[in-house]
Amino acid sequence: MDVPIPEAPKGREGRTQALLETLEERVMVMDGATGTGLQAANLTAGDFGGPELEGCNENLCRTRPDVIEQLHASYLEAGADIVETNSFGGTPLVLAEYGLADQAFELNREAARLARVACARFDEPGRLRFVCGSMGPTTKAISVTGGVTFEELAEHYRVQALGLMAGGADYLLLETCQDGRNIKAGAVGILAAFEQAGWRLPVAVSVTIEATGTMLAGQDAEALAVSLLHADLFYLGLNCATGPELMSEHLRTLSELARVPVACVPNAGLPDEEGVYHEGPAEFTEIFSRFFDQGWLNLVGGCCGTTPEHVTALVELAAGHRPRPIPHHQRSLISGIEAVELTADNRPLLVGERTNVLGSRKFKRLVAEGDWEAAAEVGRAQVRGGAQVLDICMQDPDRDEIADMERFLDRLVRMVKPPLMIDSTDAAVMERALTWCQGKSVLNSINLEEGRSRFDRVIPLANRFGAAVIVGMIDEEGMAVSVE
Repeated sequence: MDVPIPEAPKGREGRTQALLETLEERVMVMDGATGTGLQAANLTAGDFGGPELEGCNENLCRTRPDVIEQLHASYLEAGADIVETNSFGGTPLVLAEYGLADQAFELNREAARLARVACARFDEPGRLRFVCGSMGPTTKAISVTGGVTFEELAEHYRVQALGLMAGGADYLLLETCQDGRNIKAGAVGILAAFEQAGWRLPVAVSVTIEATGTMLAGQDAEALAVSLLHADLFYLGLNCATGPELMSEHLRTLSELARVPVACVPNAGLPDEEGVYHEGPAEFTEIFSRFFDQGWLNLVGGCCGTTPEHVTALVELAAGHRPRPIPHHQRSLISGIEAVELTADNRPLLVGERTNVLGSRKFKRLVAEGDWEAAAEVGRAQVRGGAQVLDICMQDPDRDEIADMERFLDRLVRMVKPPLMIDSTDAAVMERALTWCQGKSVLNSINLEEGRSRFDRVIPLANRFGAAVIVGMIDEEGMAVSVE
């Protein structure tokens, strides 16, 4: 989709610097629920632009901008440092359900502009108010529902990001994330927007962990945190799904692992059978007090069911606490659906090598026959046998390596939880494989046998998708046989 490429707004760098410094100096407070506030406005189909658009909150930026701006103002009056744009469902993918896909850029730009106008009313010398560009999970989770490819989803997020940038967002937030692959697609789309525009904004990620203890696509907080260790995020956080009480252990995990600020933006408890949230400001802040006492938080706010009263209570609570210090550990971690840490205590790390067409006749035959279920079962059997990582190699010179890798991973990632090791000499194969992996995989491998060429192709992939790398100690002269 062709959309305008926004120029950097005047004063952007100064605002970005102020945003980063504020989060470093104190606990910041976001606004509360957008949907809850809009429901309280008792809007009619006419407010949305007609019966066919009823429920499309994003279109209210155009049809009832006064309602959106007043909602932002109510949270700013309550003391919030940050308001989120009314753009949660602002990708072309979601807006297509209302016939508005081609208007995604304009609606996101307007959402950011309205939030920027509201913040300007409350800006003071020494205390700015900031606009968070909200980018929801869409209606598709690649690993669960399907219905969209990694590349298509990245394109939807690219368009949304450019619109939010054009309207004056101070940072972008991939929020309510339920699938690690969606997060990676969103990050790739945002990066594409930054590269097109020639300037960038801070980026944050907030995930939703269900009462079951994992995201919808299966990752727990530890595996998710490991997946994003490579990313220089503004913050990593939890939002939605539950009230703060059920977030306790997940927050503890993020606080220990994340080398970036940590945010907690829960619902006002779990909803009842009628969708009503009952946790008021007092109950909310009682639990948050424990989180602050543990030193887990850098940013707080409210999701579904929360109101300006919740925000006021959080502002008062946050004022009396110091922000969480950022850890600077160098722990060696990889992940799939679950995480694995490489330490001296768990050596040797067991890598299953049978899902390799160069090393297993059985596996090679199953691939040649197109029996992908049985081929994936080979991987699952290795996990049952104790493999902590699975090595995946499809380098059959008589077949299409990329096509085989995709067909196999389409089955395997639904069946196993450990990290994957992508074994190929072709950087294009590695790149495609990484789009199928939720976690922090391993790329096998790079060396200097042909000079820097493979190194220069593979390392950008590791940085872009988040991957560990095996380095073969080989150069143009041969294998290293001594330390020197």
